[in-house]
Amino acid sequence: MLMKNKVAQAVIVASLSSQGFALELGDFNGTQFSVGGYLKAEGVFNNPDESNSTFEGSASQSRLNFTASRKEGDHNLKGFIEGDFRGASSVFRLRHATITVDNLTIGQTWTGQFFANAPFDTEMINFYGTGIGTVSGNGSVVRPDLVVHYAKDGMRLTLQDPLYNEAHYPDMVAAYTHRTSGGHALNVAVTGRDVSLNNGDSEFGAALSLAAKLNFGDTSVTLSGFSGEGAAIYAGWGYNGAAGTAATSELDGNGDLVTVSGFSAGIGHKISDKLRVNLRYGQVTSDEVNSTLADDTLKTTTANMIYTYLPGLELGVELRDQNAASNSAPSGNIATRPAGQQVEVMAMYKF
Repeated sequence: MLMKNKVAQAVIVASLSSQGFALELGDFNGTQFSVGGYLKAEGVFNNPDESNSTFEGSASQSRLNFTASRKEGDHNLKGFIEGDFRGASSVFRLRHATITVDNLTIGQTWTGQFFANAPFDTEMINFYGTGIGTVSGNGSVVRPDLVVHYAKDGMRLTLQDPLYNEAHYPDMVAAYTHRTSGGHALNVAVTGRDVSLNNGDSEFGAALSLAAKLNFGDTSVTLSGFSGEGAAIYAGWGYNGAAGTAATSELDGNGDLVTVSGFSAGIGHKISDKLRVNLRYGQVTSDEVNSTLADDTLKTTTANMIYTYLPGLELGVELRDQNAASNSAPSGNIATRPAGQQVEVMAMYKF
Protein backbone atom coordinates (compact mmCIF):
# COMPACT_ATOMS: atom_id res chain seq x y z
CA MET A 1 0.00 0.00 0.00
CA LEU A 2 2.85 2.39 0.82
CA MET A 3 4.45 1.76 -2.57
CA LYS A 4 1.12 2.38 -4.35
CA ASN A 5 0.70 5.69 -2.50
CA LYS A 6 4.21 6.78 -3.49
CA VAL A 7 3.52 5.93 -7.14
CA ALA A 8 0.24 7.86 -7.08
CA GLN A 9 1.92 10.91 -5.55
CA ALA A 10 4.69 10.78 -8.17
CA VAL A 11 2.13 10.69 -10.99
CA ILE A 12 0.24 13.69 -9.57
CA VAL A 13 3.41 15.76 -9.12
CA ALA A 14 4.63 14.89 -12.62
CA SER A 15 1.35 15.79 -14.30
CA LEU A 16 1.17 19.20 -12.61
CA SER A 17 4.82 20.19 -12.88
CA SER A 18 7.03 18.77 -15.57
CA GLN A 19 4.56 16.53 -17.38
CA GLY A 20 7.20 13.86 -16.93
CA PHE A 21 8.70 11.35 -14.53
CA ALA A 22 11.28 11.78 -11.80
CA LEU A 23 14.65 10.04 -11.79
CA GLU A 24 15.77 9.29 -8.23
CA LEU A 25 19.40 10.31 -7.71
CA GLY A 26 19.73 8.88 -4.23
CA ASP A 27 19.83 9.70 -0.53
CA PHE A 28 22.61 11.96 0.76
CA ASN A 29 22.78 12.69 4.50
CA GLY A 30 19.08 12.05 4.88
CA THR A 31 18.00 14.16 1.89
CA GLN A 32 16.49 12.52 -1.19
CA PHE A 33 17.39 14.11 -4.54
CA SER A 34 15.68 13.59 -7.88
CA VAL A 35 15.74 15.14 -11.33
CA GLY A 36 12.91 15.17 -13.88
CA GLY A 37 11.48 16.86 -16.92
CA TYR A 38 11.17 16.19 -20.62
CA LEU A 39 12.59 17.04 -24.00
CA LYS A 40 9.93 18.11 -26.48
CA ALA A 41 10.36 18.84 -30.18
CA GLU A 42 7.32 20.40 -31.81
CA GLY A 43 6.28 21.68 -35.20
CA VAL A 44 3.18 23.86 -35.57
CA PHE A 45 1.40 24.51 -38.87
CA ASN A 46 -0.55 27.78 -38.56
CA ASN A 47 -3.48 28.60 -40.82
CA PRO A 48 -4.80 31.98 -39.57
CA ASP A 49 -8.15 33.29 -40.78
CA GLU A 50 -6.72 36.65 -41.87
CA SER A 51 -3.08 36.11 -42.89
CA ASN A 52 -0.76 33.67 -44.61
CA SER A 53 -0.08 30.16 -43.41
CA THR A 54 3.20 29.58 -41.55
CA PHE A 55 5.22 26.82 -39.92
CA GLU A 56 7.05 27.15 -36.60
CA GLY A 57 9.41 24.61 -35.07
CA SER A 58 10.88 24.62 -31.58
CA ALA A 59 12.29 22.54 -28.74
CA SER A 60 12.12 25.44 -26.24
CA GLN A 61 9.27 23.89 -24.28
CA SER A 62 11.71 21.28 -22.92
CA ARG A 63 11.80 21.36 -19.12
CA LEU A 64 14.20 20.41 -16.34
CA ASN A 65 13.39 20.18 -12.65
CA PHE A 66 15.16 19.27 -9.44
CA THR A 67 13.67 18.12 -6.13
CA ALA A 68 15.24 17.78 -2.68
CA SER A 69 13.21 16.36 0.21
CA ARG A 70 13.76 15.10 3.73
CA LYS A 71 12.10 14.59 7.11
CA GLU A 72 12.84 16.85 10.05
CA GLY A 73 11.28 15.23 13.11
CA ASP A 74 7.58 14.93 12.35
CA HIS A 75 7.77 17.37 9.42
CA ASN A 76 8.21 16.73 5.69
CA LEU A 77 10.37 19.33 3.94
CA LYS A 78 10.71 19.65 0.15
CA GLY A 79 12.27 22.09 -2.29
CA PHE A 80 11.36 22.09 -5.98
CA ILE A 81 12.74 24.15 -8.86
CA GLU A 82 11.97 23.92 -12.58
CA GLY A 83 12.82 25.85 -15.71
CA ASP A 84 12.29 25.72 -19.45
CA PHE A 85 13.61 27.57 -22.49
CA ARG A 86 10.54 29.68 -23.27
CA GLY A 87 12.30 32.94 -22.41
CA ALA A 88 13.37 35.49 -25.02
CA SER A 89 15.70 33.90 -27.61
CA SER A 90 15.12 30.52 -25.91
CA VAL A 91 16.92 31.62 -22.73
CA PHE A 92 16.45 29.24 -19.79
CA ARG A 93 13.84 30.75 -17.46
CA LEU A 94 12.34 30.00 -14.06
CA ARG A 95 8.95 28.27 -14.00
CA HIS A 96 8.68 26.97 -10.44
CA ALA A 97 10.63 27.54 -7.24
CA THR A 98 8.83 26.31 -4.13
CA ILE A 99 9.39 25.29 -0.53
CA THR A 100 6.90 22.83 0.97
CA VAL A 101 6.61 22.07 4.67
CA ASP A 102 3.93 19.45 5.38
CA ASN A 103 0.72 20.96 3.92
CA LEU A 104 2.09 24.45 3.22
CA THR A 105 3.75 25.48 -0.06
CA ILE A 106 5.23 28.89 -0.82
CA GLY A 107 7.07 30.22 -3.86
CA GLN A 108 6.55 30.75 -7.58
CA THR A 109 4.17 28.09 -8.80
CA TRP A 110 0.69 27.32 -10.15
CA THR A 111 -2.26 29.49 -9.16
CA GLY A 112 -5.15 28.17 -7.11
CA GLN A 113 -7.26 28.48 -10.27
CA PHE A 114 -4.89 26.10 -12.06
CA PHE A 115 -5.19 23.42 -9.37
CA ALA A 116 -8.98 23.83 -9.45
CA ASN A 117 -9.10 22.92 -13.15
CA ALA A 118 -5.99 21.23 -14.58
CA PRO A 119 -6.29 17.84 -12.81
CA PHE A 120 -9.87 17.56 -14.08
CA ASP A 121 -9.41 18.56 -17.72
CA THR A 122 -9.01 16.55 -20.91
CA GLU A 123 -5.41 15.95 -22.03
CA MET A 124 -3.95 18.46 -24.49
CA ILE A 125 -0.59 18.68 -26.26
CA ASN A 126 -0.71 22.47 -26.23
CA PHE A 127 0.83 23.31 -22.82
CA TYR A 128 -0.20 26.93 -22.23
CA GLY A 129 -1.94 27.02 -18.86
CA THR A 130 -5.21 25.14 -18.68
CA GLY A 131 -7.59 25.14 -21.58
CA ILE A 132 -9.84 27.96 -22.74
CA GLY A 133 -13.22 27.80 -21.04
CA THR A 134 -11.83 27.44 -17.51
CA VAL A 135 -11.25 30.16 -14.93
CA SER A 136 -7.48 29.64 -15.45
CA GLY A 137 -7.32 29.66 -19.25
CA ASN A 138 -4.82 32.55 -19.51
CA GLY A 139 -1.26 31.21 -19.84
CA SER A 140 0.19 34.64 -19.03
CA VAL A 141 -0.78 34.54 -15.34
CA VAL A 142 -0.66 30.83 -14.60
CA ARG A 143 2.45 31.12 -12.36
CA PRO A 144 2.53 34.34 -10.25
CA ASP A 145 5.80 35.47 -8.65
CA LEU A 146 4.59 34.41 -5.20
CA VAL A 147 1.90 31.91 -4.21
CA VAL A 148 1.00 30.38 -0.85
CA HIS A 149 -0.99 27.12 -0.81
CA TYR A 150 -2.37 25.29 2.20
CA ALA A 151 -3.73 21.90 1.14
CA LYS A 152 -5.22 19.22 3.39
CA ASP A 153 -7.91 16.54 3.05
CA GLY A 154 -9.13 17.84 -0.32
CA MET A 155 -9.21 21.48 0.78
CA ARG A 156 -6.88 24.07 -0.77
CA LEU A 157 -6.57 27.69 0.37
CA THR A 158 -4.45 29.98 -1.81
CA LEU A 159 -3.06 33.51 -1.54
CA GLN A 160 -1.39 34.90 -4.68
CA ASP A 161 0.68 37.88 -5.73
CA PRO A 162 -2.16 40.22 -6.86
CA LEU A 163 -2.47 41.07 -10.53
CA TYR A 164 -3.48 44.60 -9.53
CA ASN A 165 -0.25 46.21 -8.26
CA GLU A 166 -2.02 48.46 -5.76
CA ALA A 167 -4.38 45.80 -4.42
CA HIS A 168 -5.16 45.97 -0.71
CA TYR A 169 -4.81 42.20 -0.28
CA PRO A 170 -3.62 39.13 -2.23
CA ASP A 171 -5.71 37.41 -4.88
CA MET A 172 -7.49 34.49 -3.20
CA VAL A 173 -8.81 31.04 -4.04
CA ALA A 174 -10.61 28.58 -1.79
CA ALA A 175 -11.26 25.14 -3.27
CA TYR A 176 -12.36 21.65 -2.28
CA THR A 177 -11.86 18.41 -4.19
CA HIS A 178 -13.88 15.24 -3.62
CA ARG A 179 -12.62 11.98 -5.09
CA THR A 180 -14.49 8.68 -5.17
CA SER A 181 -13.20 5.12 -4.99
CA GLY A 182 -14.32 4.68 -8.60
CA GLY A 183 -11.87 7.31 -9.85
CA HIS A 184 -14.34 10.18 -10.27
CA ALA A 185 -13.44 13.65 -9.00
CA LEU A 186 -15.25 16.95 -8.41
CA ASN A 187 -13.77 20.35 -7.55
CA VAL A 188 -15.55 23.50 -6.42
CA ALA A 189 -13.60 26.75 -6.11
CA VAL A 190 -14.34 30.36 -5.20
CA THR A 191 -11.98 33.10 -6.38
CA GLY A 192 -11.71 36.69 -5.17
CA ARG A 193 -9.49 39.66 -5.96
CA ASP A 194 -9.19 43.42 -5.67
CA VAL A 195 -9.75 44.89 -9.16
CA SER A 196 -8.54 48.33 -10.26
CA LEU A 197 -11.28 50.67 -11.49
CA ASN A 198 -8.69 52.90 -13.25
CA ASN A 199 -9.76 55.93 -11.20
CA GLY A 200 -7.71 55.30 -8.08
CA ASP A 201 -10.40 53.11 -6.55
CA SER A 202 -10.86 49.36 -6.57
CA GLU A 203 -13.68 46.85 -6.24
CA PHE A 204 -13.83 43.25 -5.06
CA GLY A 205 -14.69 40.69 -7.74
CA ALA A 206 -15.60 37.05 -7.05
CA ALA A 207 -16.24 34.02 -9.24
CA LEU A 208 -17.38 30.43 -8.79
CA SER A 209 -15.79 27.49 -10.64
CA LEU A 210 -16.90 23.85 -10.88
CA ALA A 211 -14.89 21.07 -12.53
CA ALA A 212 -15.40 17.31 -12.71
CA LYS A 213 -13.71 14.27 -14.20
CA LEU A 214 -15.59 11.00 -14.60
CA ASN A 215 -13.72 7.77 -15.35
CA PHE A 216 -15.39 4.82 -17.07
CA GLY A 217 -12.67 2.24 -17.61
CA ASP A 218 -10.59 3.36 -20.58
CA THR A 219 -12.79 6.43 -21.15
CA SER A 220 -12.83 9.69 -19.19
CA VAL A 221 -15.29 12.59 -19.44
CA THR A 222 -14.47 16.10 -18.20
CA LEU A 223 -16.80 19.02 -17.55
CA SER A 224 -16.16 22.48 -16.13
CA GLY A 225 -17.89 25.81 -15.79
CA PHE A 226 -17.34 29.17 -14.10
CA SER A 227 -18.89 32.61 -13.82
CA GLY A 228 -18.17 35.81 -11.95
CA GLU A 229 -16.39 39.16 -11.76
CA GLY A 230 -12.65 39.79 -11.53
CA ALA A 231 -12.04 36.59 -13.49
CA ALA A 232 -11.25 37.98 -16.95
CA ILE A 233 -7.45 38.17 -16.59
CA TYR A 234 -7.19 34.66 -15.17
CA ALA A 235 -9.63 33.27 -17.76
CA GLY A 236 -7.95 35.03 -20.69
CA TRP A 237 -11.01 36.85 -22.09
CA GLY A 238 -12.83 40.05 -21.15
CA TYR A 239 -14.21 43.38 -22.31
CA ASN A 240 -11.44 43.92 -24.88
CA GLY A 241 -11.28 40.30 -25.98
CA ALA A 242 -7.93 38.66 -25.25
CA ALA A 243 -7.24 39.59 -21.64
CA GLY A 244 -3.47 39.42 -21.41
CA THR A 245 -2.60 41.19 -18.15
CA ALA A 246 -4.49 44.45 -18.80
CA ALA A 247 -6.81 45.62 -16.01
CA THR A 248 -9.11 47.16 -18.65
CA SER A 249 -10.20 43.63 -19.57
CA GLU A 250 -12.19 43.55 -16.32
CA LEU A 251 -14.17 46.76 -16.96
CA ASP A 252 -16.87 47.74 -19.41
CA GLY A 253 -17.17 51.10 -21.15
CA ASN A 254 -18.72 52.65 -18.02
CA GLY A 255 -15.93 51.42 -15.76
CA ASP A 256 -18.03 48.67 -14.14
CA LEU A 257 -16.85 45.10 -13.63
CA VAL A 258 -17.87 42.72 -16.40
CA THR A 259 -19.12 39.22 -15.69
CA VAL A 260 -17.15 36.50 -17.47
CA SER A 261 -18.54 32.98 -17.86
CA GLY A 262 -17.12 29.87 -19.47
CA PHE A 263 -17.45 26.12 -19.79
CA SER A 264 -15.57 23.20 -21.25
CA ALA A 265 -16.36 19.57 -22.07
CA GLY A 266 -14.05 16.81 -23.21
CA ILE A 267 -13.67 13.10 -23.65
CA GLY A 268 -10.55 10.96 -23.65
CA HIS A 269 -10.24 7.30 -24.62
CA LYS A 270 -7.42 4.81 -24.30
CA ILE A 271 -7.57 2.74 -27.48
CA SER A 272 -4.70 0.48 -26.45
CA ASP A 273 -1.77 0.42 -24.05
CA LYS A 274 0.10 2.65 -26.51
CA LEU A 275 -2.55 4.83 -28.15
CA ARG A 276 -4.95 7.37 -26.66
CA VAL A 277 -7.20 10.03 -28.22
CA ASN A 278 -8.85 13.17 -26.82
CA LEU A 279 -11.51 15.64 -27.95
CA ARG A 280 -12.23 18.91 -26.14
CA TYR A 281 -14.40 22.02 -26.59
CA GLY A 282 -14.23 25.21 -24.53
CA GLN A 283 -15.65 28.72 -24.64
CA VAL A 284 -15.61 31.86 -22.52
CA THR A 285 -17.96 34.86 -22.79
CA SER A 286 -17.92 38.40 -21.43
CA ASP A 287 -21.36 39.93 -20.78
CA GLU A 288 -20.07 43.27 -22.16
CA VAL A 289 -17.47 43.67 -24.92
CA ASN A 290 -15.82 46.48 -26.85
CA SER A 291 -17.87 47.42 -29.93
CA THR A 292 -14.82 46.75 -32.12
CA LEU A 293 -14.96 43.02 -31.36
CA ALA A 294 -16.72 40.73 -33.81
CA ASP A 295 -17.72 38.26 -31.10
CA ASP A 296 -18.29 38.34 -27.35
CA THR A 297 -17.27 34.68 -27.04
CA LEU A 298 -13.95 32.91 -27.51
CA LYS A 299 -14.42 29.33 -28.70
CA THR A 300 -11.87 26.59 -29.22
CA THR A 301 -11.94 22.94 -30.26
CA THR A 302 -9.03 20.55 -29.75
CA ALA A 303 -8.52 16.98 -30.95
CA ASN A 304 -5.37 14.93 -30.50
CA MET A 305 -3.84 11.49 -30.79
CA ILE A 306 -0.87 10.43 -28.63
CA TYR A 307 1.16 7.29 -29.25
CA THR A 308 3.67 5.81 -26.80
CA TYR A 309 6.38 4.61 -29.15
CA LEU A 310 8.71 3.49 -26.34
CA PRO A 311 8.41 3.79 -22.55
CA GLY A 312 8.88 7.52 -21.85
CA LEU A 313 8.82 8.46 -25.55
CA GLU A 314 5.57 9.82 -26.99
CA LEU A 315 4.60 10.97 -30.48
CA GLY A 316 1.53 13.11 -30.98
CA VAL A 317 -0.55 15.20 -33.33
CA GLU A 318 -3.11 17.82 -32.31
CA LEU A 319 -5.65 19.80 -34.34
CA ARG A 320 -6.84 23.12 -32.92
CA ASP A 321 -9.50 25.52 -34.17
CA GLN A 322 -10.22 28.92 -32.61
CA ASN A 323 -12.72 31.60 -33.65
CA ALA A 324 -10.98 34.68 -32.21
CA ALA A 325 -7.50 35.86 -31.32
CA SER A 326 -6.34 35.16 -27.79
CA ASN A 327 -3.30 35.33 -25.56
CA SER A 328 -1.98 31.77 -25.46
CA ALA A 329 1.66 32.36 -24.55
CA PRO A 330 3.29 33.47 -21.27
CA SER A 331 4.72 36.61 -22.83
CA GLY A 332 1.96 38.92 -21.62
CA ASN A 333 1.22 40.09 -25.18
CA ILE A 334 -2.32 40.38 -26.43
CA ALA A 335 -3.53 38.10 -29.25
CA THR A 336 -0.40 36.00 -29.68
CA ARG A 337 -2.64 33.17 -30.89
CA PRO A 338 -4.60 34.37 -33.94
CA ALA A 339 -8.00 33.12 -34.96
CA GLY A 340 -7.83 30.10 -37.21
CA GLN A 341 -6.51 26.56 -37.27
CA GLN A 342 -3.32 24.97 -35.99
CA VAL A 343 -1.86 21.50 -36.38
CA GLU A 344 0.95 20.48 -34.02
CA VAL A 345 3.13 17.42 -34.34
CA MET A 346 5.46 16.59 -31.50
CA ALA A 347 7.90 14.08 -30.03
CA MET A 348 8.41 14.11 -26.26
CA TYR A 349 10.88 12.11 -24.17
CA LYS A 350 10.07 12.15 -20.45
CA PHE A 351 12.62 11.37 -17.78
